[in-house]
Amino acid sequence: MPADLSGTIARVRAAIAAACARVGRAPEEVTLLAASKTIAPERIREAYACGLRHFGENRVQERMAKQAVLADLDIEWHLLGPLQSNKAARALELFDVLETVDSLALAERLSRLAKAPVRVMLEINVGDEAQKHGVVPDQTLPLARAVAALPHLHLCGVMAVPPAAEDPGASRPYFRNLTELSRQIRAVLPAPPEHWDVSMGMSHDFVIAVEEGATIVRLGTALFGARPRA
Repeated sequence: MPADLSGTIARVRAAIAAACARVGRAPEEVTLLAASKTIAPERIREAYACGLRHFGENRVQERMAKQAVLADLDIEWHLLGPLQSNKAARALELFDVLETVDSLALAERLSRLAKAPVRVMLEINVGDEAQKHGVVPDQTLPLARAVAALPHLHLCGVMAVPPAAEDPGASRPYFRNLTELSRQIRAVLPAPPEHWDVSMGMSHDFVIAVEEGATIVRLGTALFGARPRA
């Protein structure tokens, strides 16, 4: 892991600011979310001390394991990995935002279990890849309408992971498509939320994601270095 985490974060923020400047956006429009899968709690504390307040975990179990030792930090936690319906209740307790709602069945279960309004985002399979989770683009609008109508759920954005590619530029058309889908969703909602997020871009392609309209970028290795091998 990089020893100088504060310097690393500063360089990432500078890259975000430069990308925003190229397309006429304000850097404040983009939230830097630390993807802390496999990252030890003490490293998360270091990132928090450097000013990060948004963190994401892929698995309910890992977030549970870190809960007690990080409970004193004012962190907004995002679920970034697929959510099994049998873990929905725990996810509602552990996360502030669920970025990976991809079916009406899951949304309905969350709505039944939620005791207070919860922010959810639709995960969209922008590459229509069979091995990936997410609603396919042509089914997105009907799902968005249905989720927005459920009690206790606050639909507040979309997220996606484009097909893997070595060239970061290969992600650009997928990011552009997600931004357009996002606009379409907001247009069909009876009461579009005032704050709406487009969560896209990871360590290798976040600059392009910002240029294409991301409001949340999810960075792991760019902040913490290569992840430990399982």
